[in-house]
Amino acid sequence: MKERQDDNPKPPEDVRDRIWELAEKIDICMFTTWDGSAQQSRPLSARVRQGEHAIYFLVDESGEKNAQLERFPVVSCAWADNGAYKYVLISGQARLSNDRAKIAELWTKADEAWWEDADDPTIRLLTLIPERGELWDSPGKAVALVKMAAAVVTGAAPQMGDNAKVDL
Repeated sequence: MKERQDDNPKPPEDVRDRIWELAEKIDICMFTTWDGSAQQSRPLSARVRQGEHAIYFLVDESGEKNAQLERFPVVSCAWADNGAYKYVLISGQARLSNDRAKIAELWTKADEAWWEDADDPTIRLLTLIPERGELWDSPGKAVALVKMAAAVVTGAAPQMGDNAKVDL
């Protein structure tokens, strides 16, 4: 295995801010639950609110994930911007509620693809309270390709950008 030289790590508060920033920017995440024997992931649109230390999702009252969350509330969400080589993972406790005021606050025109309006009684609020986060933050595709080519020539593993884990 090639040895890798890391740059000076960013302070944890910078990593936390960058995780929140990328999760909000990328929007769609793979939301992963556990049913007691297997994981299941599905794409969901995230309403990221760093100031509230929460990530919200509007979901339907039916669906496997709802029963899974009741038994196993620890979930993970993964965001990927493949074109920019930027990735975020957030895990924590999730819960479902029927908070009509918050549903109305979070409602966007795009939600009309799933429900008629914010008053649809089948909409539920899924709230994730983040506990841990991980970041893979590359300087971009062009720089990454140059670093990989240089690694082939030099025999050293490329430094592809920041990778850090933090408690959120």
